[in-house]
Amino acid sequence: MKSYKKILFGAAASLLIASQTFAAEKLRIGTEGAYPPFNLIDASGKAVGFDLDIAYALCEKLQAECDVVISDWDGIIPALNAGKFDFLAASMSNTEERRQAVAFTDHYYTNKLQFVAPKSVDFKTDKDYLKGKVIGAQRSTIAGTWLEDNLDGVIDIKLYDTQENAYLDLATGRVDGILADTFVQWEWLKSDAAKNFEFKGEPVFDDDKIAIAVRKNNDELRQRLNKALAEIIADGTYKKINDKYFPFDIY
Repeated sequence: MKSYKKILFGAAASLLIASQTFAAEKLRIGTEGAYPPFNLIDASGKAVGFDLDIAYALCEKLQAECDVVISDWDGIIPALNAGKFDFLAASMSNTEERRQAVAFTDHYYTNKLQFVAPKSVDFKTDKDYLKGKVIGAQRSTIAGTWLEDNLDGVIDIKLYDTQENAYLDLATGRVDGILADTFVQWEWLKSDAAKNFEFKGEPVFDDDKIAIAVRKNNDELRQRLNKALAEIIADGTYKKINDKYFPFDIY
């Protein structure tokens, strides 16, 4: 009987040690918190949005305990590489330039870039019309890069630290239009502040892959996140999150 009790006690102790060891894995999610509906801070001070719902779903598949760390967009990649968090869920485009600094998972949605301007203006997207116009975009984004690559010298480019500040200047007439992610613009256009604005023209770029970034020396985590992403797509979790925010598929 004593021997049997020792076996039970030993087994229970082993399970307790194993569970404690497993529970010790904690991951930190980096995000901006200023890019609705993908990431924003709610009234209670909590980071929420599509990016975070996806990140938490991945954490659940990884059986990891995850916390969110807020970082300014301009410094978010240096903060990742400095170890302030373990991966980025911040609607970041997977670009060649960024791949020099970080590694990316498979994409978790596909972005487009589109102009927004006042409804009262017959806004065109060709260079002849745009010449001399003031166009805004968020700094260090693919929208800002697209403007610099395609319209430098044609327009006056005004870059902002956050997308919200770009919209403030659009609403007060300090810029003629804004170029940004279509889905972010779609969300803003539903607000009272945007009642006098609308999309102009077709998307100027429609194959922007948005992915999670990790440090280049952490390929093990990148592979685990890819596996988890495939799982949430296969089991319907991704669709449930998508449908919470959008009446169309953004994958």
